[in-house]
Amino acid sequence: MKLDLREIIEVPGSSVSFACELETETVMFPHIREYITPPRASGVVKNSAGLLTLEGTLAARLTQVCDRCLEEFTADKTVPLSAVLADSPQDAESAEVFPLSGDELDLSDVLEALFVLEMDSKSLCREDCLGLCPDCGANLNEGDCSCGKKIDPRLAVLGQLLDIDE
Repeated sequence: MKLDLREIIEVPGSSVSFACELETETVMFPHIREYITPPRASGVVKNSAGLLTLEGTLAARLTQVCDRCLEEFTADKTVPLSAVLADSPQDAESAEVFPLSGDELDLSDVLEALFVLEMDSKSLCREDCLGLCPDCGANLNEGDCSCGKKIDPRLAVLGQLLDIDE
């Protein structure tokens, strides 16, 4: 989506608001199973003394797969949007600055980049997720597995010392 900024580029103190929906195909990740509601963004682009800034929020509801226990869960993802926009190529060399294309801003590119940067590197159903048993694969969140406690082979010699006393 292109956002026309002609009206605010030369007028300090002016602003233009926006609201749009991102294509879910462009913001898919391995741990996202599906989007229940697609990412929707709303906000404003302001001209503050010649500096163009984008502020707003982007929110989505999605089904994810936990990286520890592999169970699906539903999560709400809300991303605060904050970006600086540049109309000259020299200013846009910084990673935090997004370039303008003439008097227009490709809003989809900016929103996708900000959404991707805010995605968690690890997806967990809950902070204290216990994951799966490395031996039998049982979900440890549902209870203990039947494997029993395994002795580390590096410490097996110490276990033999305890057997001698008995």
